[in-house]
Amino acid sequence: MTDANEPSLIKLARENGQDSHVEPLDLGERVRDLRKARGLTLEQAAQQAGMARSTLSKIENAQMSPTFDALKKLASGLQISIPQLFTPPRDGQITGRLSVTKGGDGASHPTSTYEHEMLANALTKKAMLPYQTRIRARSFKEFEGWVRHDGEEFLYVLTGAICLYTEFYEPIEMRRGDSAYYDATMGHNVITVSDDDATILWVTSLPPE
Repeated sequence: MTDANEPSLIKLARENGQDSHVEPLDLGERVRDLRKARGLTLEQAAQQAGMARSTLSKIENAQMSPTFDALKKLASGLQISIPQLFTPPRDGQITGRLSVTKGGDGASHPTSTYEHEMLANALTKKAMLPYQTRIRARSFKEFEGWVRHDGEEFLYVLTGAICLYTEFYEPIEMRRGDSAYYDATMGHNVITVSDDDATILWVTSLPPE
């Protein structure tokens, strides 16, 4: 039995540089891979796409062929274009990862000197660790020693003024809009030098798993 949407699907594939002689893509597997790459459960992905969880489950398990309307909902929920649903990932890698963290919705991780808000927490196997930090420390003496860890680090001052202490350089005072990129294995600490707590954006590279 011919699917009523088959002409539209073939047209989409051809517009995306594919032809009918290419090995057919397993759409269910593709949708499942895209969902998992975004760290979404079936329930979450179905809610974002505006469809029933059972419907999405049947699509992923090749138990039903999605209508064109369902494809549009899937693409919208996964925040990609419809042709991308039919594009095999290059070299086995899924592209188009996305995680949105609304202001104040990051995971809180307070310490005696910093108050971290972890961003993009829904994504696993990240290459970078982004977080916004409120700087509470006002003296280098508040730290028990240098902070050191693997990777490289980028710092951007969002509000207030800070002093960046590093193991091999003189202390550097930085204000809103200033940034620094440094080797995170080098000892480093940050204090606020403004009346109020300063806030910064930190992005740390993570070693490959």
